[in-house]
Amino acid sequence: MQIDPRGPRFAAALTTVVLISVLLTGSGALLAAQALVFALGALGGLRRSPYGWLYRTLVRPRLAPPAETEDERPPRFAQGVGLAFALVGALGFLIGAAWLGLLATGFALAAAFLNAAFGYCLGCEMYLLLRRAQGRVDATA
Repeated sequence: MQIDPRGPRFAAALTTVVLISVLLTGSGALLAAQALVFALGALGGLRRSPYGWLYRTLVRPRLAPPAETEDERPPRFAQGVGLAFALVGALGFLIGAAWLGLLATGFALAAAFLNAAFGYCLGCEMYLLLRRAQGRVDATA
């Protein structure tokens, strides 16, 4: 499936705001909510993500058509990586290891910020490296 590449970048901007809020408040519940957003994007596809819905409904209609589209698989994988960090962080907050919650949130924030600010998706690059290592790179991935 092909997607508008501006959608994941918009989602990364929203994720950045949420993760900064988690760092400022130490809220494990907010991080758990972000984990749910990641899970919906990773498992159900970017179109099922709340941030994807916001982009399609509020932002995309106001923009010109995208100059090009991209494969959905790398950003979905990136959502899965974000989910892993959010789950570890939420667990850290839950068991009283705030340092673990803050550390995992910080790593997720760094990746989200790189995507939002510079269009560089660490999870997408990981996906492509794994595909190359498996010898499965094709023109669409």
